This record gives sequence, C-alpha cells and structure tokens, in this order.
Amino acid sequence: MKPVYRSALPHRGLLTLVALLLVALNLRPALTSVSPVLGSIAEALSLSPSVQGILTTLPVLFLGLAAPLAPRLVRRLGPERSVFLALLVLGVALAARPYVGTLGLLLGSALAGGCIGVIGVLLPGIVKRDFPERVSIMTGLYTVALNLGASAAAGSTEPLRQALGADWQGALAFWLLPAVLAALLWLPQLRGSAATRVAARAGARLRHDPLAWQVSLFMGLQSSLAYTVFGWLPTLLQDRGLAPVTAGLALSVSILLQVTTALAAPWIGSRMKDQRAVLVAVMGLTLTGLMGCLYAPIGGIWLWVVILGLGQGGTFSMALTLLALRAPDALTAASLSAMAQGIGYTLAALGPLLVGLLHDWSGGWNAVGGLLVVIALGAMGAALGAGRDRQVASVQGG
Repeated sequence: MKPVYRSALPHRGLLTLVALLLVALNLRPALTSVSPVLGSIAEALSLSPSVQGILTTLPVLFLGLAAPLAPRLVRRLGPERSVFLALLVLGVALAARPYVGTLGLLLGSALAGGCIGVIGVLLPGIVKRDFPERVSIMTGLYTVALNLGASAAAGSTEPLRQALGADWQGALAFWLLPAVLAALLWLPQLRGSAATRVAARAGARLRHDPLAWQVSLFMGLQSSLAYTVFGWLPTLLQDRGLAPVTAGLALSVSILLQVTTALAAPWIGSRMKDQRAVLVAVMGLTLTGLMGCLYAPIGGIWLWVVILGLGQGGTFSMALTLLALRAPDALTAASLSAMAQGIGYTLAALGPLLVGLLHDWSGGWNAVGGLLVVIALGAMGAALGAGRDRQVASVQGG
C-alpha cells in the first residue's frame, strides 16, 4: 500500500486558511526581535561580537537541525498535532530565554529556532494537501503573514524596550503572546487529525535527486542572506550613524515591503514556462540592496532598504513556491520541504556566523560585502537549476 499524506477532514477552507496565517505570523519574531535590542543585550550580558554572532546564528542553525524531526513527528502525531506541539514549546522558549542568563538565552533561542524549523517544514505540505489548486497564492499569503510578524518584531521591540523602562527582557518575552494566541486558534485543526504515514525512505530518495539539491541550495543561500539581514542590519546601520530606533525601523520597513513581492513573484513565476528569470531578478534586487546598505551614502538608506525588501520578499516566497511546484504530490512536497529546509537552514546559519566573525576580525563592515556577493552569486547559480520546469521523483513510487 502506498503511503498517504492526508487529514480526516479533507478540506477545511477558510478555517484552515486563517489558522495557517496565524501560525505563519509566529515564524520570525523569535529571530527579528533580537537584533534591534542586540546592543542592549550585549551591554547587559557583556557579550563579545563573536558571541553576538552565535546568538544570531543559533536559531537559524536549529531551523535546519530540527527540520528532519518534522516527518518523525508527523508519523506519530499527524501534521496538525505536530504544529500545535511546536507552538507550545515555542511559547515556553520565548517566555524563558530572556530571564535565564547568557547560556539560557542561547539555548532558548536555539529551541525557538528548532520549533520554527519543524513548523516551517510542515506548512508547505499542508498547503499542498488542502489547497492543491491555489499553491502559489497560498504561498504568497503565507509569506505575507510571515513577513508581517517579522516586521512587527523588528520595528516594535526597541520602542517596547524603551516603553518598559529599558527592559530588554520584557521586550523579548512579549513575543510569546502571539505564539500562545496561534496555539489556541489552531486547536480546531486537531479535530479529526490522525497520524500520517510517511515513507521512511523518502528523504533518502530525494537526496539522490539533483533537482532536490538545487532547490535546497537555493533555499539555504537566499536564507543565509535573509538571516544575516535579520541579525545584523540594525547593528550595521547603527555603526554607520543611525539611531537604534531608526535602524530597527529600517529593518522593519524592509521586511514590510517584502509583502509586495511575496505575493507578486509566485504569481508571476507560476505563469511562466519556468521560474529562472524571476529567481535571478529577485536575487539581483537583493544583492543591489545589500551593497547599498553597506557602501552607499547613509543619507540614501531608505532607497536601499526598499530595494532589499523587494528582493528578499521575492526570494523567500519563490523558495517556498519551488517546494510545491517541484513536487508531484503532497507527500513529496512535505519530504522535499524537510530536505530543503533541513539542509538549507543549516547552511543558512553560516551566513550570520561568518558575518559576525568577519566583523569581529576586521573591526568594520567592508570585508562583509565580499562574503555577501559570493553567497548571492551562489544562490543565482542554484536558481538556474531549481527554476527549470521539472519535478523531483515522487516518494510514493514503488
């Protein structure tokens, strides 16, 4: 008998859509809430630039390391219960990490990243299953919700810290509230959820597929740039002369503008013969924006964060869209998602870490630009393979 990937409730329409978007809203605040108050955290806990780099890297690393856990959880609990469990643990990690010292902050950030990694693997399969004819628009909406959560955390954490009397701990802990709300509103999804049989050898099959590797590399390299921006852009802009609140607002604006291309890029890409042109175009915008933030006169920073946001909104939404477009069925989409996000986010973690090490070693940001160019060109190369009109072999075969 072939394995299946299905829910006892075959299509839950609007309820599923709302629940998915609320969950997606929580997939970035744990990361983007740290960088606006990183200076305050470093001062309070006496963190060196290298340790700050580790703090921004750990959540991304555990996004990748935890991704292979998702298929195992699905086999035992089903996708809906797995998402619910991850939301609960995410809330606990966000509540605890500001109050348990340096080691606790690092471990809590890692745990939060792991929960986000599990959820991120599961949602594309749920989208492919419940909205098979609307994958592109659903991916765009999911990315919009994700970006709104990221932007809200980036733009409001520093003002919240100031409103709380310079309490960075309370400002970070605040972000457990959306996670709790999402868990409560996800509860109706648990009715009728049954454990899902997933092919045990699915991952092994995909690891022999060159297209699956190209999708994974694009996911990882574009994510490396995204998490570098999440973790370091406010610090970079502060070093270039912007006030902390303005630097956090610049990151928030950049993320918020991702909404436009998060919707437009999948819509355009799905109507083309293949997606290579769209992928290269959004990567080009991303690289242009990064170089402007690093080297252009600081007076024009708003132009560069706009370009950066437009590029990164398209790269991430297209990376998610490829998970569905390159998979022939929902089970394969879930398995490709696990591989691409597992390998991709583990690779992506190197970006913020290397940026921190280069910044620490050089005492400035000039050397960082070369690293970002190499990563962007690598992503473009992977895009030329992943963007072709092909599909990976179904893991349900045989």
